[in-house]
Amino acid sequence: MSTFALAGNQNSGKTTLFNLLTGSNQRVGNWPGVTVEKKEGKVLKLDGAKIVDLPGVYSLSPYTYEEVITRNFIVEGGADVVINIIDATNLERNLYLTLQLAELGKPMVVALNMMDELDKKGDLLNVEALEQLLGIPMVAISAKSGFGVDKLVRRVADVLKRKTLPNVGDICTGNVHEAIHAISHLVEGKACALSYPPKYAASKLFEGDQPMRDALKLTRDELHVITEIVEIAEHKMDLESDAALADARYTYIENVTSQCFVRRDPEGTPTITNKIDDILTNRFLALPLFAAIMGCVFWLTFGPIGTFLADGFAGFIDTGITAASDALTNAGASEWAHGLLIDGVLAGVGAVLGFLPVILMLFLCLSLLEDSGYMARAAYVLDRLLRRTGLSGRSVIPMIMGFGCSVPAVMSSRTMQNERDRRLTIFITPFMSCGAKVPIYAMFVAAFFENYRALVFFGIYLVGVIAAILSATVLTKTSSFAGFASPFIMELPPYRLPTIRSVLLLLAEKGKGFVQRAFSIIFIGSMLIWFLQTFNFGLKMVDSADSMLASIGNSIAWIFAPLGFGNWQAATSVLTGFTAKEAVVGTLAVIYDVSEDTLSSALAQNFTVASALSFLIFNLLCMPCIAALSAIRRELGSWRWTFAAVGYQTGVAWIFSFVVYNIALLITAIL
Repeated sequence: MSTFALAGNQNSGKTTLFNLLTGSNQRVGNWPGVTVEKKEGKVLKLDGAKIVDLPGVYSLSPYTYEEVITRNFIVEGGADVVINIIDATNLERNLYLTLQLAELGKPMVVALNMMDELDKKGDLLNVEALEQLLGIPMVAISAKSGFGVDKLVRRVADVLKRKTLPNVGDICTGNVHEAIHAISHLVEGKACALSYPPKYAASKLFEGDQPMRDALKLTRDELHVITEIVEIAEHKMDLESDAALADARYTYIENVTSQCFVRRDPEGTPTITNKIDDILTNRFLALPLFAAIMGCVFWLTFGPIGTFLADGFAGFIDTGITAASDALTNAGASEWAHGLLIDGVLAGVGAVLGFLPVILMLFLCLSLLEDSGYMARAAYVLDRLLRRTGLSGRSVIPMIMGFGCSVPAVMSSRTMQNERDRRLTIFITPFMSCGAKVPIYAMFVAAFFENYRALVFFGIYLVGVIAAILSATVLTKTSSFAGFASPFIMELPPYRLPTIRSVLLLLAEKGKGFVQRAFSIIFIGSMLIWFLQTFNFGLKMVDSADSMLASIGNSIAWIFAPLGFGNWQAATSVLTGFTAKEAVVGTLAVIYDVSEDTLSSALAQNFTVASALSFLIFNLLCMPCIAALSAIRRELGSWRWTFAAVGYQTGVAWIFSFVVYNIALLITAIL
């Protein structure tokens, strides 16, 4: 089977093209770093071919984990043809990677993406002339609309059949050319033995690429000669070697584009994006506007619209549960069977499913912000604030992704440029409130803060951010996280109108995942909770207070007593929440033997305002679910660090809950 590698800069449209070619529904977003691991799929319109979507890179000199994935796959011959996707609206910058890929001497095709946006700007690009100048097959496409994709597939198939290689001329001149030429002669034998073009190997050595040095296994004498060649060139140019090579490449690119690319407006002319950014990234307005925008998100999600949808859906579910209960009664079902199906399975699953509209509304708002390009601006705006705590600005991206789900958020820590920043980001990202925790908030807010829904939700999310910032400040004072944060450089994408397809795909994906968890983890958990609550250790049906579940809950309830919810019911729900945060709602619904519609009344009888706030804060900040725990283990690479992260998060949750509970008690006493 033939393998195609899809490579390009971040946010150039790789995943959109991958979805078109394979029929997949991988998540796309209008901000850099959405793809952090390679994905594979079969090409629908080309039998016997698969394509690999690689993380976005700006060059083949890797600095972060996901960049290493891309470089290794391409350099080590993992692909028969490389499809280099280019953002045609940023031609000069994207061609830098193209030249490096061409140096590898592998069959490749360039897909000039976003040609529709180029046309809207009024810029002109002569694709045929660019192809002749660079000596690389090129196809104009729009991955968003599908324009040119069929032609691209045909061109790739032709290149595969003919084994067409790039025919780029000498890119470098003068001292850089002489140095690379000398190094290539020195390492030619070892480079060819590894199937590396000598010129490519020499250029990487010239810019000080350590992975290439390691791969070639250079002797001390060879390294000495190469160092001398580089130092002589640097002395002549009065410029460091990597900067000199980059300058040579960009000079070549400028010469090529000047012959085939014409801008309608002079470079530097303010665009619509620039004008919007003058407001949204303004030094004084940026943070207040960010707070206002997020406030609107919470108002839409948890205010009148979200509440109306949730109440209507919950009523529909309760009607279905009542009908099922009547049917079982009329059929003469036994007491235990009726209890298992109605009080166990349907009560637990139904209580969770009732919050599906709220979840979808939240993800709809976040998706619109991501796809429009605003989330990238939020990362830029928060960078200055976070750097004061010792965090890298790159940590903003995982933290924002954490509002959706902790698993991809933890995985996106691969974009960090050093291990210290990556580890610190993983420690604090779970403090961001993921979508799975929303049912817990909605359940308690409906019971205790009905008139202040949006404000309380905003406050909960804000506490998560504060906990993350304070944690970063404290952790960076310790020896394990000492050091300086790496610099944050991120391309701000142009503002774009979100596509209906992208938004619907996201909602379908999140809705499907939520329902799957409800009918898998919550389904099984609800049955288990009902069984443990109904029987004692002698397997006799008893009152819930004498059940196995009560014994288990009472054994750990003392831990939560200082937090205001030291009863076995609350303790048990916290425990089941470690499997999936939605399970907290299902567990309480089964324990209190109520439907989602009457669960608020049951909570009001078993919690106070102070203990309810404490319970919310603990579930916000404590150890994440099993899936997130698995991601943390995978990214940290050891159980020692994983348990340290989980222990720290749970400890912070206990401390914050204790403080909130006692402050709430004090305020209640005063009022």
